[in-house]
Amino acid sequence: MTMNQHTITEIEHRKRVDKILSDLLQDHSRSQIQSWIEEGNVKLNGESVKANQKGQAGESLTWEIPETKPLILEAEDIPLDIVYEDEDLLVVNKAKGMVVHPSAGHRTGTLVHALLFHCTDLSGINGVERPGIVHRIDMDTSGLLVVAKNDFSHQHLSEQLQEKTLKRTYEAIVHGEVGHETGLIDAPIGRDPKDRQKMGVVENGKPAVTHFRVLDRFPHYTHVECQLETGRTHQIRVHMQYIGFPLVGDPKYGQRKSLDVQGQALHAKQIAFIHPRTEKRMEFEAAPPAVFTEALDQIRKMY
Repeated sequence: MTMNQHTITEIEHRKRVDKILSDLLQDHSRSQIQSWIEEGNVKLNGESVKANQKGQAGESLTWEIPETKPLILEAEDIPLDIVYEDEDLLVVNKAKGMVVHPSAGHRTGTLVHALLFHCTDLSGINGVERPGIVHRIDMDTSGLLVVAKNDFSHQHLSEQLQEKTLKRTYEAIVHGEVGHETGLIDAPIGRDPKDRQKMGVVENGKPAVTHFRVLDRFPHYTHVECQLETGRTHQIRVHMQYIGFPLVGDPKYGQRKSLDVQGQALHAKQIAFIHPRTEKRMEFEAAPPAVFTEALDQIRKMY
């Protein structure tokens, strides 16, 4: 491990040590940095420090980034809802609550672990942690994903994502009555400067475009369909919150009081793409899970 050193500036005076480091090391999450602190890899003037300890201007902050342990993925016998499969790809209807690929807080039980049990041939373009994963959806978002079984398919599907010819359509339930029948949200998305665990509409963010149309309207709620033109992290959740209609149940961007739908009421209901080998257009659709339809029924009964 390499020792790194930083002298705390006047601007950083009286800031928490974990906040100073997260601002300096933007490729690492704050939770990662806090784990380094707990493991004794961060020192203030040569002494162990706590995450909430505040630094003084002129003090020396030193840290070591632990070496990443190699990840060995093991296949897990987890049920999968496979909508379509051939020698090149799969289309999977991901369950609400399932993480797509391994990450710091989710080392087991992911879609990738389930895919490895189901089939041994997955593309390697995204490395050992994300075999076959062309695109992803959030843990508490249900719905359709296309998975590549080989690098040939992965390359073609990725190109369709970049060229915006791979179409992804979602349905969501939002707070508030959306007044327009259709709309377009064109607002750049990047890391929220006030909270690095969240995304937000920011001036220097990446271009992000979401199309929406109203499916059903109720007092205080709207059932909408959203189509992604781009695929930024949390895009629909951020964009709908930005225009004043946060998703029902969204723990990160939603209202404190909401219907219990086990996370955001968002379902990837449709996916369409050109098959990499046959060059035929393919389109798949999946109904939302029971918790989504039950929420709609609950809203209808309210009014």
